[in-house]
Amino acid sequence: MRCLPDFRLRVEVAAMNRFMLTTVLLCCSNIFMTFAWYGHLRNLSNKPWIIAALISWGIALFEYLLQVPANRIGHGVMPVGQLKILQEVITLMVFVPFSVFYLREKLTLDYLWAGLCLLGAVFFMFRGRLLGA
Repeated sequence: MRCLPDFRLRVEVAAMNRFMLTTVLLCCSNIFMTFAWYGHLRNLSNKPWIIAALISWGIALFEYLLQVPANRIGHGVMPVGQLKILQEVITLMVFVPFSVFYLREKLTLDYLWAGLCLLGAVFFMFRGRLLGA
């Protein structure tokens, strides 16, 4: 009976490793996604839209090579709703610095309000984990 707590600990560690791997893959995926969706606004604004679209699709391939495994791994340790909210939080964490430093957009309080709304979403989607229920 002594091995049961050890087994539970191993299961919890494995789940945490899968959660962390999912998070890292989604962060990397979001960097590619953000460049695919918005990078052309700075680099290719003088090119025809079809050129920007084709280059963006090429960049998006790398996003999907990271995002699809991330979602498959993550879905093994969390429901899809939690996975989606995690994705949205990561998206905002990547997008804000990208828009400010790369696109040279003005940082406004709207980003703060959006972040606070996402914190509310995180609470409601993860409250079982956060509160130990």
